[in-house]
Amino acid sequence: MRLDDYWGVGPKTRERLTESIGEPAAIEAIESADSRALMAAGLSRGRATRILRRAQGGEGMDVLATRDTRDVYKDILDLASEHAVTRHAEDRIRVLTPLRDRETMESRLDTVLDAVDAWDALDAASRAAVVEAFETHDSIDGGERSAVETALELVDAEVSGGVFEQLDPLDADALADAADALAALGDGTVGAGVDDRLDDLRDQQTAVEELSANQADVLETVQEGVRGTDEFREEFVRHVTDETGISLTAVREAMPSDATDAAGFVSETLRSLADDRRRAVSERADEVAADLEGAIETAREDIDAAVTAVDDIAFYVSLARFALEFDLTRPTFVEDRETIAVADARNLELVGVGDQSVQPITYAVGEHDLDVSTADAPPRGDQVTVLTGANSGGKTTLLETLCQVQLLAQMGLPVPARAAEVSVVDVVVFHRRHASFNAGVLESTLRTVVPPLTDDARTLMLVDEFEAITEPGSAADLLHGLVTLTVERGAMGVFVTHLADDLQPLPDEARTDGIFAEGLTPDLDLAVDYQPRFGTVGKSTPEFIVSRLVADAGDRQERAGFETLAQAVGEEAVQRTLADTRWTN
Repeated sequence: MRLDDYWGVGPKTRERLTESIGEPAAIEAIESADSRALMAAGLSRGRATRILRRAQGGEGMDVLATRDTRDVYKDILDLASEHAVTRHAEDRIRVLTPLRDRETMESRLDTVLDAVDAWDALDAASRAAVVEAFETHDSIDGGERSAVETALELVDAEVSGGVFEQLDPLDADALADAADALAALGDGTVGAGVDDRLDDLRDQQTAVEELSANQADVLETVQEGVRGTDEFREEFVRHVTDETGISLTAVREAMPSDATDAAGFVSETLRSLADDRRRAVSERADEVAADLEGAIETAREDIDAAVTAVDDIAFYVSLARFALEFDLTRPTFVEDRETIAVADARNLELVGVGDQSVQPITYAVGEHDLDVSTADAPPRGDQVTVLTGANSGGKTTLLETLCQVQLLAQMGLPVPARAAEVSVVDVVVFHRRHASFNAGVLESTLRTVVPPLTDDARTLMLVDEFEAITEPGSAADLLHGLVTLTVERGAMGVFVTHLADDLQPLPDEARTDGIFAEGLTPDLDLAVDYQPRFGTVGKSTPEFIVSRLVADAGDRQERAGFETLAQAVGEEAVQRTLADTRWTN
């Protein structure tokens, strides 16, 4: 496979990668999802991530059939990556895509949940030590040295179990020696403080080069108070030795025998000494580097194992932190039937903003065996549902939650529900309400949501207020046709609408569910039971909204106008609502 065969690798990107690391290395980096190598070659994190995501999960990306489905997918990655303990772990999270193979999903789930158990078992101090180790030695910058130092700190933290078991085979002593050697070599050259002899030679080289740069001063200092050539030579030797630390013997050996004047004598001696010190520094640096590289090579297996272990631990600890933050649980995959069923599901976005009043929802489509332990359990066997009910009643949020559950499960990750049962699908069509009333929007929407149903792909349809993009009469006919097509093609679907009465009769495989507003709170907020009631049409109950407008009216004239509306929607219901909320003028 050639480099430009990969998605996102155009001529400029190919040229940059080829010039930086060569085509074979670039291909290896893409195949192994090595974002660090691509970034080191000059790609931005975003571009590297997009290339790797397509390379690692191109088919999985096809599950994301609509812009809204992709938005939910990106939101999931954003929330998960917030819990990453290293930037490389964040990049690995952002490369995750829906999977196609159920066994692969189960395998990843096993590892993630093992990491959850291991992380949950740690006390606060141990967790802090692990996070600090990763933050201190972020392996995306430090390479092997960073990974080795992180591994040593994790070993010192005495963490164990689950993903931390990868630390058990490591030879800590060998890694400690390797860490010292890697630190000493730095960017490939032996750093200061590693070898005393090398440090001395470097100091001597610097000192003699400074003298060479100031030969006139040297000549003036040596000549002061001396008589004759021999005395000048001895004073020069003493001065150079005092200033540079170079031995008397070495200085004398560098002195020329045929210098014609004092200036030439000083110049040639200092040049010879500088050349000698440079050679000595180079030779000693090579000797020290060889010893250091030998120590690194001796620990090569442990170093490679540490790099892999640290990357994996960071990745799975990050996912474990995400799972624990949102109280995610393992979904159950089914193969012999089509379903998505959740018990006490919560929307990640709502939980993420810290809303403590989030009401868990139990819902199901298809033939499920989910034990929800409630008297009003979702019916089994309905292939399609039409969800109705109050404005601001959580219908769109429910669609989004189902989309989150389906995508997380197929990414091999736990889901935000007490229990969940899902079948693997090929396509998720999530379409939010887009209030743009024109023929172009209608056509583009139909081109998006209908084709997946005409293929042989297993499809989950999650469509929100289809009627918002065309006139009500046509919308009801089109939506009825879309529900019918979903049933005929054996797909699953949840369709949110206010036109339930206009859709009758529905196919036998479809049911109607409803969300009900129950009144106003004392603060005049709409009180909604977000849990759908199965087999019934929900009510928007406009009298509650009108009641709030009457209660909030700024003056008597405004109130009189809203009271006229109250008569239209049912004055008795409005007055009853106002009485229930203890509203007084």
